[in-house]
Amino acid sequence: MKKIFLALTIMFIFSTNMFAKIILPSVFADNMVLQQNSDVAIWGWSDPGETVKIVTSWNSKDTVKVKADNAAAWKTTIRTIGAGGPHSIQIIGNNGVTLNNVMLGEVWVCSGQSNMEMSVNWKLINGEEEAAKANNPNIRIFHVQKIGADYPQQTCNATWTLCTPETMRATSAAGYFFARELQQKLNVPVGIIVSAWGGTPAEVWIEKSRIENNPELYKNKHTDDSQWWPGSPGKLYNSMIAPFVPYGIAGAIWYQGESNCENYPVYSQLMKTLIENWRADFKKDFPFYLVQIAPFDYGEKGTSQYIREQEEIVAKAVPNTGMVVITDLVDNIKDIHPKDKLNVGKRLANYALTETYKQNVGAYKSPSYQSMQVEKGKVRLTFSDVLTGLKCTAKTPERFLIAGDDQKFVPATAKMDGNTIVLSSKLVKVPFAVRFCFDNTTMPDVFSTEGLPLAPFRTDEW
Repeated sequence: MKKIFLALTIMFIFSTNMFAKIILPSVFADNMVLQQNSDVAIWGWSDPGETVKIVTSWNSKDTVKVKADNAAAWKTTIRTIGAGGPHSIQIIGNNGVTLNNVMLGEVWVCSGQSNMEMSVNWKLINGEEEAAKANNPNIRIFHVQKIGADYPQQTCNATWTLCTPETMRATSAAGYFFARELQQKLNVPVGIIVSAWGGTPAEVWIEKSRIENNPELYKNKHTDDSQWWPGSPGKLYNSMIAPFVPYGIAGAIWYQGESNCENYPVYSQLMKTLIENWRADFKKDFPFYLVQIAPFDYGEKGTSQYIREQEEIVAKAVPNTGMVVITDLVDNIKDIHPKDKLNVGKRLANYALTETYKQNVGAYKSPSYQSMQVEKGKVRLTFSDVLTGLKCTAKTPERFLIAGDDQKFVPATAKMDGNTIVLSSKLVKVPFAVRFCFDNTTMPDVFSTEGLPLAPFRTDEW
């Protein structure tokens, strides 16, 4: 009898171990935020041919069924309701998985290089004070570890955490401040997926084939492969974007560009390709808001003004995108990492609140150049996105340059006239072109009445 019992026991253990456990990518876990009022994707692995059932606590009467393919993979969608929680999700096959403390709200991807990666541990302005009060269970953070890969990965090393002083310290400050503004103004849970790596060019965040199949991008691709970060096309797309595609998201914010100064002529095309790539992957034309890089002393051969110009081209040419200007948020032009990330996050949030969530937050776009008209040896400039007026931090604006057709720029005498600015110079009899803060380091002295800086610009193509 003992031998028979032992044999039956071994057979039982063996038979139960034959069934594969349900496996989920790391983005599906306790404490996650799912995009509200959407059909969101959910996927994983089980036994080949197994029928997997998914039951949500917000709609427990509707069981979603999906069958795993011959590679053991399954994917389906579940319908979410309005913001709230905590909820749970049961995933049932030959075994079961339950996801707890799930919130429904708004989910945003936060990506880019070091200025997006920066945490309050980088000695940010008011960083300690902000970290101390960062207890907010309605903000959830999925911080992707910095790992590169040659091929697309199915999961990544990350997990959802509630926002506490400790978890806030370990993630993007700009992303956190963006999320906090949305959470407070919308009064819904907000989840951020932070996927950023300092020093990286845009190419690493784009599917490799999209670079290789574009002759212009391939010819002019970034070539500096640092010992501290990857530079090859697709290297981080594979490991830091692909693992959570096509998770349901509301949109993306982006802060990057410094590492593409060397190949700035193709930057707007690069960003257009990245946005198209991500939107195709997530199966949604989601809003994409970027930060224009800040003034910094790159040296005599610096070309950051052209990156800023390329970023503005992206915001104007690619639908459902926008750009925030932060040329005034610089405490030291010798430091490529400005320490004010609170206002970066707030400006991004105001853009999203207005454009995505249709809330009235007042001025959210910086004034930008619209047109110039030559009037008897003077130039009159007009600007877009001026709600109530312009102001200057000095007695008169001092950051404008003017040139004739000889292409020699000299400082302009500037006079503010309502919502226009009139420029002149005794050295330029017939004005032909104007520039404003169009270099590496110059910070603005003209703002909207509400305090947003006039975006840097040039009227020439010299």
